[in-house]
Amino acid sequence: MKRLHRQLKKYGILILVTIVLVLLSVIPLRIAIAYHQTPQPQAILVLGGGENREEFAAQFAKFHPALKIWVYSGSHPEKSRAIFQAAGIADSRVYLDYRATDTVTNFTTLVRVFQQQQIQHIFLITSDFHMPRAKAIATLILGSQGIAFTPRATPSNQTQESLLDIIRDIARSLLWIVTGHTGASFEPTLVYPPHASRSIHSR
Repeated sequence: MKRLHRQLKKYGILILVTIVLVLLSVIPLRIAIAYHQTPQPQAILVLGGGENREEFAAQFAKFHPALKIWVYSGSHPEKSRAIFQAAGIADSRVYLDYRATDTVTNFTTLVRVFQQQQIQHIFLITSDFHMPRAKAIATLILGSQGIAFTPRATPSNQTQESLLDIIRDIARSLLWIVTGHTGASFEPTLVYPPHASRSIHSR
């Protein structure tokens, strides 16, 4: 029995490694196809983590007036509204979503929304220190679903995140691709009620 158990465990690991290798070979192809089919971004994604990201996005959006903006787990709704309104961005362009609890779930909760909207290419906005981890996660989660991204980093004075954080979230992203689970707690962490993608003027 012990020998059989060891063999099953060994084959299970081999199968898992094979699946991961296949995914890693397919993802670049899917991203390349998305870039080819949609060379220009169709939407703007802002990852929460500081008002400066939203302020940057509001100014950036002025140069891309046709694009809708998704802000994931950003500032309090009233503050986000004020930032975009002060920049003259129409309420109907901005969607606030607070379902995510971290960067991985930013992407896993978002990807279905973009698929429903037939979006294949986005601008990705986050802080420069956070961008390497965000890009790693986006490559796996968005790329596995055939969505490309163009990064735009906001400047900061913070130290770049550790390699350990990046590796951890790469592992979580692969877990989501294979199992549909992120490995994160689903307990809410925000003081205001989460709401699915809504227009900025929705309450």
